[in-house]
Amino acid sequence: MNTQSDALRDMPVPSQAVSSAVLSPIQTLGWSIRREFWENRSLYIAPLAVAGVVLLGFLLTVFRLPEKIRTAASQGPMQLHELIQHTFDIASALLMITFLLVAVFYCIDALHSERRDRSILFWKSLPLSDLTVVLSKASIPFLLLPLFAFAVTVVTQVVMLFLSSAVLRASGLSVAMLWHELSFFRMSLLLLYHLFTVHVLWEAPFYAWFLMISAWARRAAFMWAVLPPFAVCVFEKMLFNTSHFARFLEDRLSGAGLDAIMAPGTMPMDPMTHITPAKILGAPGLWIGLAVAAAFLYAAVRLRRYQGPI
Repeated sequence: MNTQSDALRDMPVPSQAVSSAVLSPIQTLGWSIRREFWENRSLYIAPLAVAGVVLLGFLLTVFRLPEKIRTAASQGPMQLHELIQHTFDIASALLMITFLLVAVFYCIDALHSERRDRSILFWKSLPLSDLTVVLSKASIPFLLLPLFAFAVTVVTQVVMLFLSSAVLRASGLSVAMLWHELSFFRMSLLLLYHLFTVHVLWEAPFYAWFLMISAWARRAAFMWAVLPPFAVCVFEKMLFNTSHFARFLEDRLSGAGLDAIMAPGTMPMDPMTHITPAKILGAPGLWIGLAVAAAFLYAAVRLRRYQGPI
């Protein structure tokens, strides 16, 4: 009997059992987030592809930059600043739009696809809670994707900046003037600030809504995500001849109600923009939106618990 006990004690324990026993909930969530990013290649392929297109277009036009700078400098300092800033603003805007589109389509498909391909049966057989799965998927639009989009944007703009510097030096113009007008470090800081205040915190209810619909809809998840708000707008217009809900959606989508970026008529990455986080934290609309987002995420957790394969 003692021999059998010793033999059982000396048997090697499977590594999966050991890893599942020692992993904390935070570590499990971390690995789930990594899995989401690895398995959804569009999350990083789309921003990289757009960055490549931006750099290609910039490379084809950068050789005309010295002539444009001479013309703008003769017109005044404001025109010179707008010329230099404009190209970098376009690159930031294109990559920001890419981030938003990728985030929206990811959220709509995140919980729906695992039911469609029946992989939900496999994941539910593992020691992963529904809360962990939903939080790992929500972390993509709330954290991972904006950080990756920001990193790609900064690298893209660094390449653009060095290409511009090389062309200006070759033409005999001052490179220091370019760096001074651009304020690259502050521009990057403002981009990160804008991404997380407007396109993450302020628009959080939309991502959570899409995740909830993804966990609920049996088919046509995109239609179910878009049609109910559209129907509310139409019925309000027909019954009351008002557009309050449509303006509310426009306000949340555009970030117009977030009075934190004080640069009217300019891109949010403009150096004239002021960082005012106190106004964000003091905005009631922000906290109401976050509470609504939390309610949608809670509903997504409950729906995933009881929904099966399609």
